[in-house]
Amino acid sequence: MNEIRLYITTNENGAGLMLDAMSELLGESEYAIATMEVDEKANIWEASLYCPADEEDQMRPLMEGAVTLAFGEALLPVEMEVIPDIDWIAKSLEGLKPVRAGRFLVHGSHDRAMRRPGELAIEIDAGQAFGTGHHGTTIGCLEMIDAVLRAEEPRNALDLGTGTGVLAMAVRKLRKIPVLATDIDPVATRVARDNARLNQITSGIAFATAPGFHHRAFAEHGPFDLIIANILARPLMKMAPDVARQLTPGGTVILSGILAEQRRKVLAAYNGQGLRHVKTLWRNGWVTLLLKG
Repeated sequence: MNEIRLYITTNENGAGLMLDAMSELLGESEYAIATMEVDEKANIWEASLYCPADEEDQMRPLMEGAVTLAFGEALLPVEMEVIPDIDWIAKSLEGLKPVRAGRFLVHGSHDRAMRRPGELAIEIDAGQAFGTGHHGTTIGCLEMIDAVLRAEEPRNALDLGTGTGVLAMAVRKLRKIPVLATDIDPVATRVARDNARLNQITSGIAFATAPGFHHRAFAEHGPFDLIIANILARPLMKMAPDVARQLTPGGTVILSGILAEQRRKVLAAYNGQGLRHVKTLWRNGWVTLLLKG
């Protein structure tokens, strides 16, 4: 069954209002909602609701209701896009080699023979979610997780925007502590859960499709000693207050998905919430930040 995206085009403020409205109307359902910047200079944003194609007649009125709730009247048209049923990640991974980061080896099923004694292997085949270990942000997070867990003993962890689940699995392989792995995309949540089973991690990681911090999973599993978020700079800056609220006193935060030139802005957002910068890793034009509460 194809998936569709119902969306409106607005500005940054309107996207935020729509996110709040969609969250209120959808409650704790597992439909994915998201906002995305389309044109930074023109301040053009999209607010989207993802659902199966055969549920369009049911979900379009809800999306239109969110427009009315957000803006007072239904002025903005709800548009629809069919999500292509193409495994783009599979196409992009052809010929990629195993990646080593800290004590971790991230590899596909065809490279199991590359494992070395003492390495913590994480097997991720081409799939429908981000996070294979080849991107500078994922490498930076894996290296930072390795360093943090050598020095600290967190009691639990949160992986925001889990993608393939690689970072949640990395934490679990190093420490037998409970991990909450969330993503706004139900496909990513399913892929991450499947990858955990593939890597014989059958307990200790709770997966949730959570479009926002209002989801009950955060209250059930938090607050957290360690929070990892490999997303993008702008969403990271906006969620700084929520991340700070979810963090235990003295807790640790690992952030990535940040271009080198965006580093200072992200740091400023988290410094403003009382978190202090400890370390920065620079990898392929991207940075990974280590912060302490």
